Parts: sequence; C-alpha cells; structure tokens
Amino acid sequence: MTLGAAIAPCAPNAAITGSRLSRTEMHAKPKHSKRFRAILEKVEKRPYKTMEAIQVLKEVASAKFAETFELHADLNIDPRKATQNLRTTVVLPKGTGKTVKVAVLCKDENVGDYKAAGADVAGFQDLIDDINKGELNFDRLITTPDLMPQIARLGRVLGPKGLMPSIKSGTVTTDVPNTLKEIKAGRLELRADKKGVVHIPFGKVDFEDDALLENFRAIQDTIDANKPSDIKKQYWNSAYLTTTMGPGIQLDLSALNAKEYGE
Repeated sequence: MTLGAAIAPCAPNAAITGSRLSRTEMHAKPKHSKRFRAILEKVEKRPYKTMEAIQVLKEVASAKFAETFELHADLNIDPRKATQNLRTTVVLPKGTGKTVKVAVLCKDENVGDYKAAGADVAGFQDLIDDINKGELNFDRLITTPDLMPQIARLGRVLGPKGLMPSIKSGTVTTDVPNTLKEIKAGRLELRADKKGVVHIPFGKVDFEDDALLENFRAIQDTIDANKPSDIKKQYWNSAYLTTTMGPGIQLDLSALNAKEYGE
C-alpha cells in the first residue's frame, strides 16, 4: 500500500491504521477541527527520518494528557499464508509508559509465589468465575501449558478482548516469573493484522527523544528479524508515526532501511 502523502489525510486512527483504502476513501476530504488543521500546517508534506518525526510530533502534541506514540507499518506480506503470519513479541527497552495489570491463571498452590513475582491477580477457580462473568480486571493474562484446557473454555470471553493467552504471544509459559517481569518492563505482542499492517505503541510524548528512538529501533529490529524467508521483494511498503491526537507522519523508507534515523 502506498498512501502517497507524507501526512496522513485524516485522523491517525483512520488513514494510517494501514487498511487498504478504496479509491473513494483515498480521495475523501474529511473535516478536521481547527486545532488539527493548525497542527497540519506545522508538518511538511515530505517523508521524515524517524527522529525528525518524533520531534515534530512532540512539538505539535497539545492534548491535556500524555499522548501515546504509535507505529503503523504496512508490510509486504500475506498473513493468510502460514509462513507470512507475523506474530511475535518485543521488549521495549524504555518501557511503554503505561502501568500494565497482569493476571495469572494458575494452580492455587502457586498463587502466593506469582503474586510475589509481580502478578496483580492470580488464582484458579475464582479467576475463571470472574472471567466468565465478564469481570476482566487486567490488561494481560498469563497461564501455563497444563491449564490450557481451562483457558480454551474461556475463549468466547477472552478472544474478543484480545486477552486469550497463546504460545506465540508468550503468554502461555513455563516461566511465569520471568514472563511477568518482561511484561511489566515493557514487553508487547507484535503482530500484523489481516492486511499485513503492524500497529504498535512505543512510548509517551513525555519520554525523552532518545528513549522513544530506542524503543522504535527495538520494534524495527524485531520486524526485520522476523521477515519471512519467502519474501524476496521489498519488505516495508510504508511506515507512519503518529500520536493519540496527532497527525500521521510518513517515514522515509530509504533512511529507515539504512538505519539512518536523523539523530
């Protein structure tokens, strides 16, 4: 997909979310607020190096809260093929800037140990009952392989919320303490949607520039390391950075591939 402009033509959660837009959608002229139009005037219509984009987005951030930085990367893959279904994890070295509440579905005798290791919620039948009632008081759920039959029965509740543990996401594990530590420190699931687009946050606008770049590079390195072996052509189609309330800024792919970030 090539969106064609350095600035996404509408709000970040629309144009740059990576969906392959129809011709009508591509040429639509959405109405923007006065605040958003003023922001767009400060962004040049050209691809940016990563650090440039980070600095511009921080400069124009005007929300009354710490907006989240996001990467939206359109990859030249077909997730319908088993060999091109990108799904892995990445640890952001500078964290996400968000406090993550983690629950562990475990045997009763392990509850104390896992809470001591950092679990916010841990339990067996009580936790199963809460999940069945829709009481999902956590952001991530971890379990062990031997309890997957119990987890499978909760799929109708957990699946739609994106909370279903899996081996690929690293949330079905035999090393619960280490998994807790990594998630608390900033481990995220990195996956492409059905269009082949990765959407992932990598920090807050109140992070230092270098910290945001370090997190971004960890994501880029992970995406590149998981390039399917049967992809012989260009891997990245396009990449945009945005913030929660900000515009989407297109990245310079030539600089990105050369790992020239504009520091």
